Amino acid sequence: MATRKSTKLRIPHSQDDCELVGILEQLAPEESMQGRKIALILHGSMGHKDYLFLKRLALRFPMDSFRFDFRGNHESGGQRIQSGIARDVEDLVTVVSYLRNTYGYEIDAVVGHSRGSVVGMHWLCTSKEGQRVRAMVNASGRYRMDGVYDLYKEQWDFKGPYERTVTVARQTVVERVYPEDLEEFSKWNTAIVWDKFPAQIHVLTMHGLLDKAVPSYDAVIYSRALGARTPGTHNLHLVEKADHNFTKRQDEVVDCILEWWDALNQGRLKTGIFMTGVRGKL
Repeated sequence: MATRKSTKLRIPHSQDDCELVGILEQLAPEESMQGRKIALILHGSMGHKDYLFLKRLALRFPMDSFRFDFRGNHESGGQRIQSGIARDVEDLVTVVSYLRNTYGYEIDAVVGHSRGSVVGMHWLCTSKEGQRVRAMVNASGRYRMDGVYDLYKEQWDFKGPYERTVTVARQTVVERVYPEDLEEFSKWNTAIVWDKFPAQIHVLTMHGLLDKAVPSYDAVIYSRALGARTPGTHNLHLVEKADHNFTKRQDEVVDCILEWWDALNQGRLKTGIFMTGVRGKL
């Protein structure tokens, strides 16, 4: 009987003198990986590869998966920059190349939370490998990038660097943000999904209705942008009383993704609302 295996990988960065650290989950490690499908799981700002629902999903997903820390986050080397979404895309390109050249993997699904969703969708729109992917999960993804100013406006006058202390993987981390970082971040082109997002990819967008970091209306915009494609579908799942990180709702998030994944593989997906959670009469 096949035995699941978790392996920590250290991937040399193609454009920086550092390593990207991640966890490869394999369902049948004794079998050849040439041409085998794999899912990529991407964390958000000030996150890491095991936070929120990411590790739980990886351990339950019925496919090999790889989750990693972007540059400057947790175990990966390099410097984290608030405005560095382009750098995050470079990290993803490095990871995809390594998994393909070292193991023979083919990317079949991308799961992203928050910033990870933005990075994943951009990669899908701009890479040859992205044209062959079947599925994307967009959890709490931001569309209106200039909304990032709302996160800081009550504590910062945007005239100099701003510092805040956060906890990442039980470690204290000081984040320093400069006005020019927010300006560059706010100009990131998420509108690329309207014209460049691959037509065949099925997308699940999940968003908490109590999200104070990224307004839930951003999920509606993604639904409009991606819902008219064929043969790919778009499903919107709004989670009542859930915040940006789906606090205390991690298992519910994983259950929803796995149910959607089953529906995809059974050919049952249709564009629209997915899993309303309503049972019977209100």
